Amino acid sequence: MEISIVIPLLNEAESLPELTRWIAQVLRPRGLTYEVILIDDGSTDTSWEVIEALAADDAALRGIRFNRNYGKSAALNVGFEAARGRVVCTMDADLQDSPEELPELYRMIVEDKFDLVSGWKQKRYDPLSKTIPTKLFNGATRLMSGIQLHDFNCGLKSYDSRVVKSIEVYGEMHRYIPVIAKWNGFRKIGEKVVQHQERKYGYTKFGLERFIFGFLDLLSITFVGRFRRAPMHFFGTLGTLSFMLGLLITLWLTGEKVWLSLHNLKARQVTEQPLFFLALTAVVVGVVLFVAGFLGEMIQLNGPRRNDYLVRETVN
Repeated sequence: MEISIVIPLLNEAESLPELTRWIAQVLRPRGLTYEVILIDDGSTDTSWEVIEALAADDAALRGIRFNRNYGKSAALNVGFEAARGRVVCTMDADLQDSPEELPELYRMIVEDKFDLVSGWKQKRYDPLSKTIPTKLFNGATRLMSGIQLHDFNCGLKSYDSRVVKSIEVYGEMHRYIPVIAKWNGFRKIGEKVVQHQERKYGYTKFGLERFIFGFLDLLSITFVGRFRRAPMHFFGTLGTLSFMLGLLITLWLTGEKVWLSLHNLKARQVTEQPLFFLALTAVVVGVVLFVAGFLGEMIQLNGPRRNDYLVRETVN
């Protein structure tokens, strides 16, 4: 199998016949063996009935139906597990992603040896209420991840199969798959300008809340990627700095009290100064953070995946 195309969907019954027909028209003349995995994420329309009818006429189509709506990340994760292709491509089911891009995305993985290629919708047909937050989101992700992509959230992507078989996508992490891939050692990440079509059927399933959740997920994936195996490096560093700050303030106040007393000058009690309580708080916070780091290390030490490392290839 050369290409697996994973397509999450929610209430897209109208677009599915045209989408699957379009994919076949693009890939079959090129002689590429492929499969299309349609993941019905709890649709309430006739999407599943449409998938069953299409699959009955085309053996290249496979369907997976969730019992309820779990979200795009869950759909992609299940699709990645089911994919059998050398290259795995993802796209949305609303016809805004063009299947005409698939052959070139496939070529960039196989011939140019990219681990991951992300689409870039340079010209978008979305309202300002969606494009402006998207630009802010992409800028923040580039800054925090160091990955220079213009459009992290583009649904049109292609992956070496080793990437999708080595990562886990959950929550709202689907927009951060390039970041997750990078933390797992897949660093050859490319980008391709792709066509963005106007929505033909239905309406968008995403609201503005996704940008709030997306920013929180970015903080989460950044922390987990850097400190999952050594939480003490994060909590211990912050705890030590906080403890030392509190200790230095306490020593300063105590030394000042002694110096003034030796010179027969009037001096307030150390415990009467507001700065003392700041120092005390810093010491307590430092100890708490250090203990949190220690507990994190103990949990990591006893975790079932503490020595789970990805081996790229072997010889002999």
